[in-house]
Amino acid sequence: MNIGIIIGRIGGVDGVALETEKWIDVLKAMGHRIYTLSGQFQERPMDPATETLVPEMSFFSPESFWSQKKAFFYPETNPQDLIEHLNLYSKVIYKKIMLWIGERKIDLLISENASALPSHLEMGMAINKAVNKTGIPTITHDHDFAWERGDRYLSPHKDINDFVEEVFPLRSPNSVHAVINSHAADTLKERFGRSSVNVPNVMDFNQVFGVQNEKNAQLPTHMGFSKDNLFLFQITRIVRRKGIESAIRLVHELDDKKVKLIITGNYADDAGSAYYNELVNLIHELKLGEQVSFAYDLFHNKGLSNGNGEIRFSLSDAYAQATACTYFSTYEGFGNAFVEAVLARRPIFVNNYKPVYQPDIGSKGFRTVMIENGELTKENVKQMAEIIYNPGLAKEIADFNFELGKKYFSYDTLREKLEELISMATSAA
Repeated sequence: MNIGIIIGRIGGVDGVALETEKWIDVLKAMGHRIYTLSGQFQERPMDPATETLVPEMSFFSPESFWSQKKAFFYPETNPQDLIEHLNLYSKVIYKKIMLWIGERKIDLLISENASALPSHLEMGMAINKAVNKTGIPTITHDHDFAWERGDRYLSPHKDINDFVEEVFPLRSPNSVHAVINSHAADTLKERFGRSSVNVPNVMDFNQVFGVQNEKNAQLPTHMGFSKDNLFLFQITRIVRRKGIESAIRLVHELDDKKVKLIITGNYADDAGSAYYNELVNLIHELKLGEQVSFAYDLFHNKGLSNGNGEIRFSLSDAYAQATACTYFSTYEGFGNAFVEAVLARRPIFVNNYKPVYQPDIGSKGFRTVMIENGELTKENVKQMAEIIYNPGLAKEIADFNFELGKKYFSYDTLREKLEELISMATSAA
């Protein structure tokens, strides 16, 4: 089967891009031919044999930037210009999607969050129109919904709110939904009467990941630290919902100069760098400048060089050097970094991010130290310290979690879910 994937950006480290890459791996292993249509191929070249670029589909295109600004951030009194803009550029994208479907002879479409979250209005409109026009079987991989983001996608214009309600999420009769947590499945059913398949984030538990080697043994030196330090790794982007301030406060509470916190992600998605500046101020206030490191310039998703000969480390390298991982998020659609830590056999300290963590992950029986509402208690810190300073206990916990992860969040699980979704989509069309 020729399967076409539509996505705003692919190749980076955000959850949508990472999970899409895994879907592609499994779908190819199932014998399907995969073609990708994207607005941006991030941190890697595009393969013209199977991949097609549509610049207007990028979240950072002038067209999308302008419409997001006028719809949600700096709306004008009269939305007519915005509506005309949306109609015009959605038609541009629609025509390119239709051409691509014909040229690649697409049998089934997968819309990667583009039909769920209105972060690119024109792309969502174009996909909606193409799916309805062609009647092609479609899977919408819904990572986030507008109502999960507070008032981020609430406009003062009724016309825009009505439009968002109509287009997102896509609800064509020839489409089926894949959601990433049980809360989303319940909400989709309650709001729209739409059933869905709950597909968790997964990892390939047969790959070598998070293993120490000659290259990543150099990592402490490249960060300016000693090899006998104890490293807590925060392997996420720097955005407010990641709760990184709790990890910084943990370092303060442990009160040990040998404990270092390494934050691997950048703050490119932090609007105005406001959250990043708050973290810097907190580090200064707690006098942790020698213990907390923003090391995003050292890391690339796959450890690729930046082109000038400097060493770049992969996320696997980061996990390999971690004593433990911090993951104090206040909200996640699922939790990619959690599964990565499990795969890397590293203990993890987590915030009970509601409404997802406990029902979809914690209830499986993983051994973690869990805090509530981002607040560290003396008991929490004591439990974390026991793991940090006891390598035997850390290994016991990590090995236990690895076996659970292999059972619930492996490529085998994803393959079963994709077989179900493809069957549902082809039956619905």
